[in-house]
Parts: sequence; C-alpha cells; structure tokens
Amino acid sequence: MSEAFESIRQGLQEAIAHAKGEPVAARVHAMRPVDVKALRQGLGLTQAQFAARLGFSVATLRHWERGDRTPKGPALVLLNVIQREPKAVLRALAA
Repeated sequence: MSEAFESIRQGLQEAIAHAKGEPVAARVHAMRPVDVKALRQGLGLTQAQFAARLGFSVATLRHWERGDRTPKGPALVLLNVIQREPKAVLRALAA
C-alpha cells in the first residue's frame, strides 16, 4: 500500500478511537497569550505598520490592544512566533 493510504488509514483509526472515547496519542500545542501592544511597541512599529506588515486589519489590532478581543487560531500562532523570532518573521514577510 502507498504511504498516502497508510497515512489516511492511521488518521481514520485515530478518529474512530477518539470518537469512542479511547485515548489517542496526540501532540497538543497550547499557544500562550500575547501582549500584542507590548510586542508591537517592542518592534518599534506603529499600529498601521504592524498591521500592514503582518496582514491584520488596524481595527482588529486595536481590539486586541484594548482587550476587547483576543487573538485566536492562526493569528495567535503567528503572534507567538513573532514573539519568539521577530526579526526572522519580519525578514520572511518583507516585500
């Protein structure tokens, strides 16, 4: 059988085990909360610059900084990566 088939088969078996309530070996990556305002200020960027470079709207950034909302999903992952390796991320996203 192909490698792709084996991967799909394993995924299905894990899904069935999970649905039955059986323990499944899975790696869970918990993202830490990020102080977005401190992160942005630490990079020396304005809200407009930070939002433009990273693909967020300025309105969303303002909500995060005021605490009205919190980043979730891919945005939180990106912010965690920026917090750890800001120069690498900014270099990778440079036009």
